[in-house]
Amino acid sequence: MNINSFDRLYLHTLKDIYNAEKQLVKALPEMQKAASSEKLKKAFEEHLNETKHQVERIEEIFESLEFSPGGVTCEAMKGLIKEGKEIIEAGEIPSDVKDAGLVAAAQKVEHYEIASYGTAIHFARLLGNERAVELLEETLEEEKNADSLLNEVATRQVNEKAASRQSGEVGQQGGGGRPSVSR
Repeated sequence: MNINSFDRLYLHTLKDIYNAEKQLVKALPEMQKAASSEKLKKAFEEHLNETKHQVERIEEIFESLEFSPGGVTCEAMKGLIKEGKEIIEAGEIPSDVKDAGLVAAAQKVEHYEIASYGTAIHFARLLGNERAVELLEETLEEEKNADSLLNEVATRQVNEKAASRQSGEVGQQGGGGRPSVSR
């Protein structure tokens, strides 16, 4: 796509988001399957359902603009999903530690999406596309809620359980509470 104007940049941004969401629709079931925490499994399931609706909203925007949503690969999402797969495919990783890694990977995705939707909303507003602003804001709120839910699952269950499993290689040593790494 030739990005030679602001409206083309907006289209490119939407196409990037669309591809990111489509990649996520494929990745979330794998993350759900890999999770051992029931709360985390449920969070992934709920976000998968939301993500499917988010894809539909973006398709609605493209339909109103009379453009196709395809044609761009979101390399950032590809990389974030790859990081999540590294956790899923890690050999001998205890399930509670894996859950903590999955939450961390999922929150990186949410933060990327929050930034992307915030940008798209600003672009749509500048272009006077109020219906797109409404649809994108609805999705942005869902992304923020998903991040909050993941944070809650992490802080109230997953991370605390995983933190009890330490190798002793990283720990607190007199240096003002700063972690030190054994070599």
